[in-house]
Amino acid sequence: MTYVGAAISTLGDGIQTIAAGIALDALRNSNTQDSQNDAKQSLQKDNMQKQIDHLIYELKQIKKIIK
Repeated sequence: MTYVGAAISTLGDGIQTIAAGIALDALRNSNTQDSQNDAKQSLQKDNMQKQIDHLIYELKQIKKIIK
């Protein structure tokens, strides 16, 4: 009877270890996706800034023409 209890306990520990590994993989994937999202947002921000700078340049050119 003691062996059965020990076997069940060991099996439970193994399942717990596997679950912890799965949780760590999920966290790692989440962090990777966060990094990719941050990179995409940074690129979008840079593109928006370039567009704004270009519009400001064009407005300055129009202002020179109007004067």
